Amino acid sequence: MLNKQIRLFGEVLFDQFPDGQRVLGGAPFNVAWHLQAFGQHPDFISRVGNDSEGLHIKQAMLSWGLSLENLQTDPTLSTGSVQITVMDGEPCYDIVDNQAYDFISATELKGYSHSEGVLYHGSLALRHDVSAATFDKLLNEHLGKIFVDVNLRHPWWQIERVIQLLDRADWAKLSQDELRLLQPVSGSLTETMRVFRKSHNLDVLMVTCGEQGAMAINKHNEFFEVVPADNVSVVDTVGAGDAFSAVALLGMQHAWPVPLILQRAQAFASAMVGRQGATVQDLSFYQAYIHAWQLAHLIED
Repeated sequence: MLNKQIRLFGEVLFDQFPDGQRVLGGAPFNVAWHLQAFGQHPDFISRVGNDSEGLHIKQAMLSWGLSLENLQTDPTLSTGSVQITVMDGEPCYDIVDNQAYDFISATELKGYSHSEGVLYHGSLALRHDVSAATFDKLLNEHLGKIFVDVNLRHPWWQIERVIQLLDRADWAKLSQDELRLLQPVSGSLTETMRVFRKSHNLDVLMVTCGEQGAMAINKHNEFFEVVPADNVSVVDTVGAGDAFSAVALLGMQHAWPVPLILQRAQAFASAMVGRQGATVQDLSFYQAYIHAWQLAHLIED
């Protein structure tokens, strides 16, 4: 089981609001949080500072049952943070540079050699050479599938680097807007997706389209589409994409058909937008999905 884990590489951080409120997050962390609730026991690979924020993260992970095996502690650098300010009523995000997650150490990795299962990563945590080199080491010894979750955060991405990551992936998920930034529009959305999937030789490309739902194309150029239910109540869209990715990874791990993955990922993401924040600390929230998707044996194990 250990060698078949879903492994997630990347950032864990706090969103720091002007009123002093702190919200724990980071796309890979949010995805790992959901997968733990679904009984997957993921291996979360990141780095925090030797500070109060790092201690808070460790306590939160332990209380949720997440393993700390590959959560490294940096002796000098701070735990990741995003400083949020509001200008003219609109939030502005300053993703602070030189944070602990930028320096994930290859020498401190545990239990990763020749791992199978699925390896998930985004693009933000690869902005610095140290974490990028560590990820390359992971990738070179990984025997399973690679899932890239594109998160383009200005100014922390370069198109050449993102293209390189996509060329090494098996599955990719990105938003409709991110697709347009990376691929010149070729007529319809479906045609643009077809060209993009082919150019990166992806097994599956998934594109989220906000309130319009999501689409996917596989290596046989078959398209699948899902739309949200009419009665979706939106409280907070933060973390909806991470919820979608978590279920996509769950489906990869258990060989669900792509249309079923789309349906279940959209349903879970729609439920998440009805909640405040990117994670849920109430296990009962997950019970309906655990029952409907027949995951109870994973929780018992």
